[in-house]
This record gives sequence, C-alpha cells and structure tokens, in this order.
Amino acid sequence: MGEDERLPTYGDEERELQPPPPVAESEMRSIFCSPVHWFKMLARELHWSFVFGVVIVYGVSQGLGGALARVGTQFYMKDVQKVQPSEAQVYAGITSLPWIVKPLWGILTDVVPISGYQRRPYFVFAGSLGIVSMLFLSLHPGLHIVLALLSLTAASASVAIADVTVDACVAQKSGLHHSLAADMQSLCSLSSSIGALVGFSLSGIFVHLIGPQGVYGLLTIPAGLVFVVGILLKEQRVSSFGYEQISQNLANAGKAMWNTLKCPDVWRPCLYMYLSFSLGLNVSEGMFYWVTDSAAGPSFSKQIIGYIMAIGSVGSLLGAILYQYGLKDYPFRDLLFWAQILSCLSGMLDLALVLRWNLRLGVPDLFFVVADASVSQMIGRLKWMPLLVLSSKMCPPGIEGTFFALLMSIDNAGLLTSSWLGGLLLHVLNVTRTEFDNMWLAILIRNVLRIAPLFLLFLVPRADPNSSLLPDDVVNIKETAESENVELVALVDRTDGGR
Repeated sequence: MGEDERLPTYGDEERELQPPPPVAESEMRSIFCSPVHWFKMLARELHWSFVFGVVIVYGVSQGLGGALARVGTQFYMKDVQKVQPSEAQVYAGITSLPWIVKPLWGILTDVVPISGYQRRPYFVFAGSLGIVSMLFLSLHPGLHIVLALLSLTAASASVAIADVTVDACVAQKSGLHHSLAADMQSLCSLSSSIGALVGFSLSGIFVHLIGPQGVYGLLTIPAGLVFVVGILLKEQRVSSFGYEQISQNLANAGKAMWNTLKCPDVWRPCLYMYLSFSLGLNVSEGMFYWVTDSAAGPSFSKQIIGYIMAIGSVGSLLGAILYQYGLKDYPFRDLLFWAQILSCLSGMLDLALVLRWNLRLGVPDLFFVVADASVSQMIGRLKWMPLLVLSSKMCPPGIEGTFFALLMSIDNAGLLTSSWLGGLLLHVLNVTRTEFDNMWLAILIRNVLRIAPLFLLFLVPRADPNSSLLPDDVVNIKETAESENVELVALVDRTDGGR
C-alpha cells in the first residue's frame, strides 16, 4: 500500500470530524485582533514610546482632555465666574491665543535643543505647565477672572506646545518611514476622535458630580501623562549645538516664509481662509446660556450637554469619513462652495430652535438639538478637511512643518476674530444671562454673514486636489535658499552620526 493510501489514525479522524470555526466567529476575531496587530506593528517599527506619545497627546490630552476642558470651562464661566454670554465669548478667544503663535513653538522645537534634546524637554515643559495651571484653577474657588484667564491661557499653551512637538515627531518619523506615513496620520486621527467621544460622554457627568473646578483637577492627569511622555520618549541626544546661530536661523526661517507668502497662489487662499472663518460669527456661548438657563429654552442638564457634544463629535467623524471616501477628489472651490451653502442652511436649525418652531412641528428639543449638533459638526468637518489639504499643498520644500504651522495660525486667527466679533454682537444686542429676546436676531445675522465667503471663492484655486498648486519658483525655494543662504542649516550633530 502506497503512502497516498495510508489509513487514517485516530487523531486524524478526530481532526477530520472537527468542524471548521464558524465564519462569523473568524470575522469577529479578525476585527478585534487587527487593531492589536496594527498597534504592535507600529510600536515595533516606530518604537513604543513614540506610539505612546501620539496616543497621549492626541487621544488623552487633546481629545479627552480637550472635551472635558470645553464643557468644564463653559460651566465654570457661567456658574462660578458668573460672566455674561458676550464676555464668555471674548474670554474663549483670549484663551485660544497660544494656538495663534504655533509657528513660534514649531521653530523652537526644531532649532533650539535643551540639554541635548530637541523634543523631550518641550513635552516636560508642556506637562509641567498644564499641571500647575490646572491645580491653580481647581484649588482656588474665589479666583479673580484675570487670574482665571491667565491660568486657562497657560493650560491652552500647554496643549498647543505638546501638539506642535508631537507633530514634529510625526513629521520626522514620516521622513524616515515613508511607508508608514499614512498609518501615523490614521493613528493621530483615531486617537483624537476616540478621545473626544469618550471625553464629551463623561464631561457632563463629571461636571455634575464634582463641579467645573473638580474637572480642572482631573485635567492634571492628562498633563501629567504628557510630562511622562517627555521622560519616556526615545530620542538621540545631540553632541554639540551652536546657540549663537539661533537668531540667524530664526531670521532665515522668517525670510523663507515671507518669500513664500508673497506668491499670489499662497496669499490669496490664506486671505480666503482667514475671512471665511472670521465672517462666520461665533455665538455658541449665547446658545449655551440659552439652552441651559433660559426659561423659554429646554433647560438641559450638565449630563445632557455632554451627551449632545459627544454625538456632535460622531458627526464630525462621519464628515471626515465622507470626505475621505467620497469627496477628496473634488476641486477645492466646488467643495468649499457646497460646504458653505450647507453651513448657511444648517445655521437655520439654531434659529428654528430659538423661535421654538420645532415644538410647533412636534419635534422634541433633545432630538432637535442632537440632530443640529451632528449636522453642524459634519458640515464643519467637510469644510475643514479641504482647507487642510489646500494648506498642505501650499507648503514649499524645506520649511513644510513651520509653514504649515503658520497656515494653521492664520485659521486660528480667523476663529479668534469670529469669537470676538460674536461676543461684540451679543453685547450690542443685549443678550445677557437673563435676557434672550434678541438671541434669534444674533443667529440670523450670523447666518446671513455665512453667505459672504461665497463671494470670496475666487481667491481659492479651482484645481485638482491631487495636483501641485505652487509655481516652480516656489517649489524650488530650497535650491534658491541654498544659493542665498536662506534655508535653515543643521544646528546639531548627533552622537551616532545619524540624521
């Protein structure tokens, strides 16, 4: 008898009789195991401390911590400081100032090592600043508004510095591991989205149980974890550094950015981004006071406010997915046109809520507000995503990181202007803690002004998002800079001779 005709043994029979695992069970195991394998691969290729740093900064500090801070600060201003809606709107703009100077943090972490390290000391400083500011806010119940604003601004600076530093780490890793660049961006986005969803879901509960200042105490934990990132991050120490070159290299960076900004293909879209954000007046603080304090409003509790924001963050995530899989190949101008139209229409939902049209139609307040938050966040994301891609297309070689930070600062300046103009509008219309008669008018004016960016779309190139937007003289800025001694020179020599 040949080997092909061998009789099966007992063990063989048992294996043959054993049914294969169900398809559904195999698929479920694959779904749950795939993210684990993906994280292990990233930790193996990029080092676990880098993956840990991205998750902490994007997921815990910005996502979860940012959600807790937003809801906690809204109730802190309303219930503890007892400020008017217009004042709260202006104060929200003040605390966002550190995000406008992001290029400064970017240049510092790029060209000024501390104790031989370029990234770790900035994480340590950011974490320490966050811990001190949050403890100061949580332990002083009768804090003056000026000191409270200084502490909140310091906390905002803590998050901004950590954000810029981890962005620099991601950019550096992307240059060394080109095939994992998309995976790194996915890690950043997923960490931020999941963190925000969890944070908003818990924010109302924590504010209700321990109060806004108790939430500030909890926020020392994300800041402390950022500090830990600075301790654990694997980074090569530099052997030498010429501190006398700092001023020269800062001047070189400024000159390179100015040469790029003078190009019409760059300053025109920048002008559009600033004006489009500025003209979309932010009256969110007035709406927050109305839905929580107004006798004519729904009088939502702290927990409900947190849940509404959590569902809104899901809408934002859906907007990002919709753009990625259905809209990313559309021309910038066409996509921004329809996003702005939808923004105008979605703003009318706030007007219908304040005028109580939803009750006349038999739609409950909670359902209406949840739908409003989801739609508004999704449309906002659909407008923001093409602007991010457009900004990345405007960054010339050699100064990509710093110039992208500059473009984000322009966007943040537009948001700051929007917040302050919205606060001024609430003040002029006499929208206060107890008077909301003109809240509908503030929303109507905001919605009308949202039409204005449609007339500025000629500033945005009607180009294929997959093509280059910069002219050859800007694309070749690196070579030009070398001949004129304009580019940033290497300031450090690594001990192992690496890059």
